[in-house]
Amino acid sequence: MSFLLFSLVLKFSSPHHFLTNEASIKCSSMLQNKNQNMAGKPFNMKTLSFMSKTFLGKIENHLNIPGRLGNVHAPHLKFQKYSYLAHGSEELQNQTLLFHVEGALLKSSSLFSYFMLVAFEAGWLLRALILLLLYPLVSFLCLVCEEVGLKIMVFVCFVGIKKDRFVIGRSVLPKFFLEDVGYECFDVVMRCGKKVGVTNLPEVMVNCFLRDYMGVEAVVGRELKVFCGYYLGLMEEKKSAKVVLKEIFEEEKEGAHVIGIGCFNVSFDHQLFSHCKEIYLVSEAEKKNWQILPREKYPKPLVFHDGRLAFRPTPVATLVMLMWVPFGLLVAILRVLATSLLPLHICVPVLSCIGMRGSAPSPNSLPTPIIYGEKSKGILYVCNHRTLIDPLYVSAAVRKPVTAVTYSLSKISELVSPIKTIRLARKREEDAKMIEKRLSQGNLVICPEGTTCREPYLLRFSPLFAETTDDIVPVAIDFQSSMFYGTTASGLKCLDPLFIVMNPTTNCDVKILEKLPKDFTCGVGGKSKFEVANYVQAKIAEALGFECTNLTRKDKYLMLAGNEGKA
Repeated sequence: MSFLLFSLVLKFSSPHHFLTNEASIKCSSMLQNKNQNMAGKPFNMKTLSFMSKTFLGKIENHLNIPGRLGNVHAPHLKFQKYSYLAHGSEELQNQTLLFHVEGALLKSSSLFSYFMLVAFEAGWLLRALILLLLYPLVSFLCLVCEEVGLKIMVFVCFVGIKKDRFVIGRSVLPKFFLEDVGYECFDVVMRCGKKVGVTNLPEVMVNCFLRDYMGVEAVVGRELKVFCGYYLGLMEEKKSAKVVLKEIFEEEKEGAHVIGIGCFNVSFDHQLFSHCKEIYLVSEAEKKNWQILPREKYPKPLVFHDGRLAFRPTPVATLVMLMWVPFGLLVAILRVLATSLLPLHICVPVLSCIGMRGSAPSPNSLPTPIIYGEKSKGILYVCNHRTLIDPLYVSAAVRKPVTAVTYSLSKISELVSPIKTIRLARKREEDAKMIEKRLSQGNLVICPEGTTCREPYLLRFSPLFAETTDDIVPVAIDFQSSMFYGTTASGLKCLDPLFIVMNPTTNCDVKILEKLPKDFTCGVGGKSKFEVANYVQAKIAEALGFECTNLTRKDKYLMLAGNEGKA
């Protein structure tokens, strides 16, 4: 029996696995001599224990990353712990780096959340439910053969999706990738000269994240098969190492120093790493101790993103979401009935009891209407835009009905709105006259950004409001939802109200700021409309702790939906 065990050890210790032929011959000779000496003696249990430990150790080494990379036949490869690279990276700016995205850059090695985002955003609840039901099978198959589990998730998420309409890779996934980046490895990657990201995922999922947000020069991922403009849910075969290396390193000098970063427990047996002089391996224990990349360290600010899910869809979180949907529909009906049928002073506490909470200023701090002669003129409330129900919260905060000035509200949203709405015609003179007329009838609320922004940034304010009146009150709004985003750029806008009221809980913080001083108005103060708009934007940003930008509605829609956002 000891002979059998030791033979198995030799099998896993072949020249292909870092033992020379001479070493194998010596081991065999030693084994034969040992068996001759043990002939006629009872079997030694200590020998069996020793042989078993040796056998298991060799199997463990065989399953480890260096063993997985043995198929690249590169005797020059040098494996080191990642910590050596992290503490000695002074000369990295002159080197080329190959890093494995899932194994080295991201803290979590699980890919389920990213595929669930694709399944839900591209295929809605049915596709998400199918992927969740297959999760136990996929998890088991990934333990046996990671490639099989990956192919199943790719098929479920991508089959039947139109290629030209797939924008999730640039509009949804970058946010969740950035929130999973390990700060320590990110710091090393950013110090390198040329950066090449290697991934097992379809390239369409990670390309925008790596190139636009990480500054990666090249991405090596899997291509998806397409038929008549639709994804088949199947991946193309991996490109040969020679072709990929030629594309990436065609400008590199012969013998250029290239290093690689991977993970002990994640398979990355790609022949690209045969080009590396050194490969640094990260352990799962090290990744658990990594910090999440802070927002202020993002190479490119994350201002815009799309999608309906406001949480990371892990298997447990996804199950909770799917179980909540039937109850969420009932809660949504109750909330709509409350806002439509109840008076304002009763509606606010009722909504708070069923999850839609908020904070507002005290009545003593609210501005009063301006009286000109015998007629009173309304106040123009200018607020930043977080959701389509911002005017409702302003109305609740000032404890008076207001009329909302809208830019591109859907017909369904206008029908279910409990307050009056007026739509801009996008003609400056005509819109200005309409706003002046409505102000003579009561209070107005306007969102000069023209579109919503989910992140702590303010888009450029349109100066139209500054020309219409000097009675301007800035309003700062911050809205947080627990499960769904109630806005979209590339999806169905008619469902925006439903997703807002389906959230288990929401919280809206409304701050009524001081009325604009006369010195900072167009009429009495003589300021230009652009100066007034910028002043109001700065005041709201200061109150919220947000950052002002010059980005516009057009910029948002070009990035997220590929159009100019004209409704």
